Amino acid sequence: MNVLDAFWHLSNFFLPAWAVAALMAGGAKLLWRRELKALAWRRLTVWGGWGGSAALILALVLLGRDGKMLGYGLMLLGISLPQCILSFRPGR
Repeated sequence: MNVLDAFWHLSNFFLPAWAVAALMAGGAKLLWRRELKALAWRRLTVWGGWGGSAALILALVLLGRDGKMLGYGLMLLGISLPQCILSFRPGR
């Protein structure tokens, strides 16, 4: 595997976490427009993306391979938790 192949392999491994984090942040900003007015879309996306990436790595370590449904469930939890904490914590 050369460097370009490794780059695309890693990019495609982390792409679902970042894409779902961006979609989830956009959806949250649309659904809770007034409540999340002060919170930037980019901040929600970045925190969700990092949480989802960490969850994918954890799933890879625990399950031994990528692409299992439990791993994607952990990814959704890893994305949702930071976004929920940022969005609905008191005293934001």
